[in-house]
Amino acid sequence: MSELLIRGGREISGFHAVSGNKNAALPMLAAALMTDEEVVLENLPIIRDVATTIDLLRDLGADAEIDEKAHTAHIHARNITKTAPLPDLCAKARASILFAGPLLARAGKATIATSGGDFIGRRRIDTHVSGLQALGATFDESAGHSFTAPEDGLKGRRIVLDEASVTATENIVMAAATAKGETSIYNAACEPHVQDLCHLLVAMGARIEGIGTNLIRIEGVDRLHGAHAKIGPDYIDAGSYIAASLVTGGALSLGPIRAAEFEILERHFSKFGVKWTISGDTLILPGGQKPEIRYDLGDAIPKVEDGIWPSFPSDLMSILIVLATQTKGTTLFFEKMFESRLYFVDHLIGMGAHIVLCDPHRVVVAGPSKLHGARVTSPDIRAGISLLIAALAAEGETRILGAESIDRGYERVEERFGELGASIVRL
Repeated sequence: MSELLIRGGREISGFHAVSGNKNAALPMLAAALMTDEEVVLENLPIIRDVATTIDLLRDLGADAEIDEKAHTAHIHARNITKTAPLPDLCAKARASILFAGPLLARAGKATIATSGGDFIGRRRIDTHVSGLQALGATFDESAGHSFTAPEDGLKGRRIVLDEASVTATENIVMAAATAKGETSIYNAACEPHVQDLCHLLVAMGARIEGIGTNLIRIEGVDRLHGAHAKIGPDYIDAGSYIAASLVTGGALSLGPIRAAEFEILERHFSKFGVKWTISGDTLILPGGQKPEIRYDLGDAIPKVEDGIWPSFPSDLMSILIVLATQTKGTTLFFEKMFESRLYFVDHLIGMGAHIVLCDPHRVVVAGPSKLHGARVTSPDIRAGISLLIAALAAEGETRILGAESIDRGYERVEERFGELGASIVRL
């Protein structure tokens, strides 16, 4: 088990180079299975979940290499030697479910063992199953989540998703890319990482319309070819470093970013009185800001609630809760998507935060509170980075156990925060 020792009380200031989007990289890597030609992905985040996905590709017979210095992956799936990735690898990452669509499209079969990932609540695969079944696949749960395409291949059709699931949308789009006829996906997820996957598939020869909307149309093609694509910047990574700078009183600039994505985030950060400017693909956060809650009309306590894009992303909920502990005023947080994400606040309360856990989905935070160092354990990626941010604002030393969970989604946190003034040592 990895452990981080953080000495708080230091400003986080300087320039942060935003990593490639983790949630785009994983499905884009999986999509490389859909062609027997090489796929090259730039701006790859060098994180543990990417390493696991590369291992999954190799296990299935693909040549897959990472150039860590160049942040680039080269994948060449000349042949697929198996259609059931090792269960031990599947258990390491939620992204393993993303191999169902590509394997069905390329090999006609896919058996995906129970996926791992963060334990932040139930993660149903029902939408994946019903969507792939709509394209003609059969599903056998007794055989370990096994999908089989009909002998004459998958066929396009109109699909209405029962929820706007990101990974289900991605799986169905990949499977439909080479299915016969037209597929329309209504109530599709439209997050930036879904768009990045669709743009990669188009570069590989797919015909997709409606990218960035909740109605995606795919006209199936006979085959896909290789491509060279760049993974977009990770707005969750950017938001994490913004929060760290704010709670320590620092001044930060970061990039590259896509300004349209920060129009969504600004709506929520502005509730805390946070101000930034954007110049091209660089965000500039002035130093010395004193966050203060802007109450709703009638001085009503504001609510931050997550949802599907373009609502506030669930992956930033834990991080904004830490910001609220250092903000003057009271805020209600409503986590609607995962019933276990908020349990990490017990650690924040132990560090001195004024938080009331109302139920599994809601917390009330009153700030600012004086935080002190403590010994805590990271239960998942976003809770882990949130505890790290809290430790940066706290007096004294904090030890974070289970820091390898942070490594699944963030690059070299001790080094990258260290370059911005933090004191973090990996034990």
